[in-house]
Amino acid sequence: MAAFLYGRLVTDHEYVQRVRQQRPSALLPVIAAASARWNHGTWWNSPFRKYTPWALADVARVSLGYGNEHRGDGTCTEKDLLSMLAAYASLTDLMIRDNGSAESVSSWFLRVSGEQFSFQEFGFSDLARTAALFDQTSPARTPACLVDGWDEELLGCSLSDYVGVTQLLQVSALRNEGRFDPAWLNQPQMEKVCSVIPDGTIREVTERHFVTDQEAFRAENEARRLSRDPHLRRFEYNPLRGRPFLSGFGRGYLAPSSHLIAPKGSPLGLYYMGVNHFGDVFAQELGDLFEQYIGRQLRQLPNAEVHSEIIYRDERRSVDWIVVFDDLVLLVEVKSTRPTQQLRLGVLDRTNAALRQIKHAYKQVETTAALIASKDPNFSHIPANRPVQGLVVTMEPFHTANAPFQKEMRPDTDTPITVCSAAELENLVTLQDLSASQLLIGRLADPRESTYSLDTAFRGKNLARNAILDAGWDSYPWKRHADLGRGTAAGSRVV
Repeated sequence: MAAFLYGRLVTDHEYVQRVRQQRPSALLPVIAAASARWNHGTWWNSPFRKYTPWALADVARVSLGYGNEHRGDGTCTEKDLLSMLAAYASLTDLMIRDNGSAESVSSWFLRVSGEQFSFQEFGFSDLARTAALFDQTSPARTPACLVDGWDEELLGCSLSDYVGVTQLLQVSALRNEGRFDPAWLNQPQMEKVCSVIPDGTIREVTERHFVTDQEAFRAENEARRLSRDPHLRRFEYNPLRGRPFLSGFGRGYLAPSSHLIAPKGSPLGLYYMGVNHFGDVFAQELGDLFEQYIGRQLRQLPNAEVHSEIIYRDERRSVDWIVVFDDLVLLVEVKSTRPTQQLRLGVLDRTNAALRQIKHAYKQVETTAALIASKDPNFSHIPANRPVQGLVVTMEPFHTANAPFQKEMRPDTDTPITVCSAAELENLVTLQDLSASQLLIGRLADPRESTYSLDTAFRGKNLARNAILDAGWDSYPWKRHADLGRGTAAGSRVV
């Protein structure tokens, strides 16, 4: 029934007012329980498919930011929450206001992909990549920031223990209706857990990096807004991404959106913390490390030669990596960039730093391709008689980067170029049914598929384990202790 409460478009004001009818203290535990219940893609089977993780996270954001304890009777039912989710699903958009113009449709795609895909893409590789990148990849240049002890300074513990705490909090939230109570660590059944990561470390890391309260949430929610247009409010940064647990809502800590816990242990989560603490030098050194990490991944390709960047006249540099197959030369440019909040709002800003980096990557590929074709002496070891493609690898996905409507972010090139994320490359190098070059050549031959994300080309393909990611995952505390590894130290419900 709730799915049909709104047979019309709903304004953001009406939606916010509906959420405000319930007190935060009554509503947020219901959201948290629903988020834990409809996790790992199971929301497809939720009532009327309304329990999407992005909708639940926004209802929580609205309640925290604008709700108060003086409304309603102090109760909240699943029917109440479902009506809010139905309102969210019916929210109007700038595209409708602008009569579906070409630019407004392009902006809508950017907003929707930023809103939804980030909740659907997170998985094993994102956490495994953290150790594989930071702990198991050697930099090409001597670092000033990412030196021994950087993780202790930033996190208050080792990187391995930090990810271990992240995993513990994730499992606890999923199995306890969105809750983690530090008092549980005193229970006898938690003795083994605390022998792996000391209870003091678990408590300190949780409080330092994962927990906020309503007052601090409200302040950040307002401070981080980039627009006052009500159509864009739901696409703004949600402070639960930075601190997914709340204090002041019952015993222990409450996570209204359990989907946002694990990403705290990903390279992206570390990036924001690192830049805030160390400054831009952290971003620069992470960029160098990421470039070498992609080289490690490329070297897993069978029957391919991988060459590092080539320095030619006047100390100019080629693309970061050149991969030579029997039937293809692949020019790989690595950019440790990520979609900015402006892009997530659908603002097509041609001066945007992220877009500038991608444009520069296109030019690097085109310049290198021209040097190979002209048989420049510095590139004599690269075949000039094979098809050439470019691959721009970004740290985080630009979900619509290959789509036709994104032409303004791509300069015209004679060389076909695909933008892909680190996760997509990690899959590309594990192809079993055919070679990576065959997949790329076949994808390019399909006018439609070549405009999709690279990961769509893997559907129905046989992918092997990625040894680099497995090594990263195996370095974490719970994996090292087999008796705790299955449930990430929380195999049974904690009461």
